[in-house]
Amino acid sequence: MARILPRYVAAFFLAVAPAALAQGPPAAGIAVVLDIDGAIGPATAEYVHAGLAEAARRKARVVVLRLDTPGGLSSSMREIIHDILGSPVPVIAYVAPSGARAASAGTYILYASHLAAMAPSTHLGAATPVALGGGLFGSDKKDDKKDAKSAEEAKAVNDAIAYIRSLAQLRGRNAEWAEKAVREAATLTNSEAKEQRVIELTADSLTDLLQQADGRNVRLGSRELTLATRGLKTETVAPDWRSKLLATITNPNIAYLLLLAGIYGILFEFFSPGAVLPGVIGGISLLIAAYALNLLPINYAGVGLLLLGVAMMVGEAFAPSGALAVGGVVAFAVGSLFLFSGDAPGFELSWAVVASATAVSLALFAIALAAVWRSHRRTVATGDAALVGSAGEVVRWGEQGGEIQVKGERWRATSATPLAPGQRVRILARHDLTLVIAPEP
Repeated sequence: MARILPRYVAAFFLAVAPAALAQGPPAAGIAVVLDIDGAIGPATAEYVHAGLAEAARRKARVVVLRLDTPGGLSSSMREIIHDILGSPVPVIAYVAPSGARAASAGTYILYASHLAAMAPSTHLGAATPVALGGGLFGSDKKDDKKDAKSAEEAKAVNDAIAYIRSLAQLRGRNAEWAEKAVREAATLTNSEAKEQRVIELTADSLTDLLQQADGRNVRLGSRELTLATRGLKTETVAPDWRSKLLATITNPNIAYLLLLAGIYGILFEFFSPGAVLPGVIGGISLLIAAYALNLLPINYAGVGLLLLGVAMMVGEAFAPSGALAVGGVVAFAVGSLFLFSGDAPGFELSWAVVASATAVSLALFAIALAAVWRSHRRTVATGDAALVGSAGEVVRWGEQGGEIQVKGERWRATSATPLAPGQRVRILARHDLTLVIAPEP
């Protein structure tokens, strides 16, 4: 018996030791923080996509999406929500710091996140879609505001309602208020949002947020997950160079200026063949502008008016009349203002940029017009008038005359005095195909 007992004790410890080691202190983890600050556009969607992938690569416990946005483009918002729903790492939407907002597209993103939180003195809502071409959705008849919306507007509103209600039902949040935020542009403060089950937490800081989120259950795909966020180290992932470059070129004002630089560069190369540099700069600018405009909500009528205005101002340089210049300036300015459709926050063209670009364009074509006008008034000598009095050089000479080179051409010539090859001469007259010359004084 004394020999058998140690064997049982050893077997017991061998069986219990792995379980004891598995229940030891939890492994250290991180919480990745992504900041959405400003209008939501293609660059924001790219940044969030890369940030969620980086969080998965680092095996982060949670991603905190810190929001302070007035809204943005619907297409970019849907890309972000698609990435959140497919993320292997739970996402906490956190409207912060104090004074921040998650308006319009930000409200949809908050509803899509696994956990929603707000800092004190923040608000969210106003998620009504914006009509293409300007203005919030509403009746087109001024005399009766209660008339039914057009079919296109009703479809867009109903689609937005169904989208945000589906997100609310997925996360167990207030779907009735979500519909109200879309239909009536309703808003809530942080305390009201928590009372109405739009958010789960109100937190003063990231540390407070992670402490409150610890132990909460969220649905990650098809499984339930209990968050372990207390004491996590936070690591902020900044946008990479590609996201920063995309944010720059998709700024409507930058994209507009790139488009103009491309048009003018190619026109300058066309008018002055061989300059090369304007054509290279214009071609690159035009391609970048085309890529940026493809990602932005543009109005093709505005593009057409803008190009028509440029064409009319170019036409004025060839057929001066004044009418083409005035019409070109008007078409250019109106097309610039109509270039970007919709009223998405942060994606409108500045009036100052349009006015400056119009003035610069008019000045450039005024200079071109003046140059063309001067060239039309300049008298160009041809024939005998162009030859007589010109200087040339003797190529070969004999007793009966010889050949000279003048203005890149060889002519037969005669002279009253002997000449030598290489000697400079002056043309006195022309008889058929023979020039009468004399030595240069």
